[in-house]
Amino acid sequence: MTGTTARIGWGILAPGKISALFATDLAVVPDARLVHVGSRTPERAAAFAERHGAERYGDQDAVLADPDVDVVYIGSPHVAHAAQVRRALEAGKHVLCEKPLTLDRASAEQLFATARANDRFLMEAMWSACNPVWRDLARRLRAGELGTPRHLSAEFHFTAPADPTHRLLDPALGGGAMHDIGLYPLTFAHLMLGEALELRAVGTVVDRHVDLDVAISGRYPGDTYATLTAGLTSQSANRARITTDAGWVEVPGDFHAPSSFTFNALAKRGQPVRRVVHEPPEPIIGAGYGNEIAHVHDCLRSGLRESPWVPAAQTLTILGQIEDIRVQVGASPHPAA
Repeated sequence: MTGTTARIGWGILAPGKISALFATDLAVVPDARLVHVGSRTPERAAAFAERHGAERYGDQDAVLADPDVDVVYIGSPHVAHAAQVRRALEAGKHVLCEKPLTLDRASAEQLFATARANDRFLMEAMWSACNPVWRDLARRLRAGELGTPRHLSAEFHFTAPADPTHRLLDPALGGGAMHDIGLYPLTFAHLMLGEALELRAVGTVVDRHVDLDVAISGRYPGDTYATLTAGLTSQSANRARITTDAGWVEVPGDFHAPSSFTFNALAKRGQPVRRVVHEPPEPIIGAGYGNEIAHVHDCLRSGLRESPWVPAAQTLTILGQIEDIRVQVGASPHPAA
């Protein structure tokens, strides 16, 4: 990044499904350029580069050695994150790494320490926290515009492939619901209500390490409560709701990537409930990854080494919650953690 107006050069490690979604949105962020794609398989890197307009491709070492790459996006399986983030930071690159940043809090703490030691920016790619709808809803709740929150519910479920070697189910790859999708309800509650005071969970575990389905009851500041679920054996509407003393908020499915939210204001006697749809105060860029990309650009141009929207403390808090919840449901640490 040679100046404040120069386009920011991105490298991508691991050209898989999530990286393809990211690259699609990267293409619609005006001041971004996809410089270099790296993979252990040259053919995959070449195909990805051609499909998404990358300037060049090669192995992962080539991406980290490329002087035109300012920031690296890491979209590899969970178990590879820690090593790849560390290598990128030590190579002098800023890093945006897919969630979860690591499989345990201690490893994430080490990565943030490495970022500080190398004076590099590091952010977990919790794209929902950059979504204008989430941010507007959190702002209105803090301002008291929607009443005082009393209860929050959020669900995220889908049916995983019936293949024990799939990354969602393989213990060696960090499989399980909480690390993959359970962090969305936890993060939503964290951003809307504050840091949890208590979380109690029950769930189903297979192969000792893989949490398939989890239900969580949470207590939050101000005697506010949450009901959060995540699972890999069923499908749901993936909605969220927040009840307040003035009405209730509905965030339609998929709540982690909404285009609006609705506030249902309590009616006066004899009058119907008043429904107010709140559109995002700023555009959603692409599928929403574009807002995350634009935020990273703003941070880099401002010289920040930590995101104010996805700060290190938040990432560490959610990872700690996941660890505790997995212990409660009887899941052993992943072999690679």
